[in-house]
Amino acid sequence: MERRDFLGLLPAAGLFAWSPQLAFAAADYGRLLVLVELKGGNDGLNMVVPYGNPHYAELRPRLAIRRDQLLQLDGARALHPSLEPLLPMWRSGELAIVESVGYAQPNLSHFRSIGIWDTASGSHEYVHDGWLARVFARQPVPAGYIADGVLVGSSDPGPLTGARAIALSDPAQFRRQSRLAQPSQLEGNAGLRHVLKVESDVLQAATKLNATVVLKTEFPKGTFGDAVRTGCSVVAAGGIAVLRLTLTGFDTHQNQAGTHANLLRQLADGLVALRCGLVELNRWQQTLVMTYSEFGRRAKENQSGGTDHGTAAPHFVLGGRVRGGFHGAPPALDRLDGNGNLPFAVDFRSLYATAIERWWALPGNDLLGAQVRPLDLVRA
Repeated sequence: MERRDFLGLLPAAGLFAWSPQLAFAAADYGRLLVLVELKGGNDGLNMVVPYGNPHYAELRPRLAIRRDQLLQLDGARALHPSLEPLLPMWRSGELAIVESVGYAQPNLSHFRSIGIWDTASGSHEYVHDGWLARVFARQPVPAGYIADGVLVGSSDPGPLTGARAIALSDPAQFRRQSRLAQPSQLEGNAGLRHVLKVESDVLQAATKLNATVVLKTEFPKGTFGDAVRTGCSVVAAGGIAVLRLTLTGFDTHQNQAGTHANLLRQLADGLVALRCGLVELNRWQQTLVMTYSEFGRRAKENQSGGTDHGTAAPHFVLGGRVRGGFHGAPPALDRLDGNGNLPFAVDFRSLYATAIERWWALPGNDLLGAQVRPLDLVRA
């Protein structure tokens, strides 16, 4: 196999896009950050259901979930019935729900909006490096780490754009591919040196992934269950700061009810298995899990039994050190904008600030490009 063909198999493998500046105080990268991307734009109103608000049923005469089917969390809000596996974490205080997460002047394009989320930029800013790449460029991970982060389920580096990230679907396949990339003698060519450095990083990562740990945890069948299994295998090998898992299919413009129920079931089963695997690895107390998506869905259902691109939505934060319960503000269904979309109450960058400042104990405002405050989501 040609070198260029091998590198094409690992499109996320790369080096820092820009040179490190003065480093922060040492970060605690022994604390793992797991990002779970809900690709396509998740319908937050049917994930965390504001059943106590009369506007919910009015806006969704067909899609509103009946009260007797809901998993009630309090007198006004409930979870979709497919999320029942998450109830033990909710009751134990290991699951936080951050409501009405979004940003000012939202963009409803998949491509543009996920770019905003990935770079932690304002809606009228265009930034090329991912928000995590900026963190690692300022405060690099320890030299012995496999990579800054590993991507499972999607090769798009997203928030790791510009960082030293590896995309893989299966560690065994990754090791087989890495054997095809034999490092050769450096030549006086900057481009070639870059390629060879990438190859060297890949080979070192493959060597570390050779340490296979057999887990007793039962992982759900299906693509997302496989991604969670792979992610736990990578964590077991040690030496990453970030794991990004992707669950696709949330662009539910039509026939949403069944599709969304299935996706949320996969999400819940996968998150429970992720917790079990990390508990088995003695890593749950050192792990922070956050969901994200490019946007929510419109409050009013459409004529095709679905929902169109929207704005603010709730997100889950999970972990052994998480302060469970509700954070943010309930969806303001009585204050929709001229397009029928929800206002936001929590800037999405506050989630990132929480990871940077409260989880890794690093300053974050200068990296996020906005004066956002971290949320009170994490115990010391």
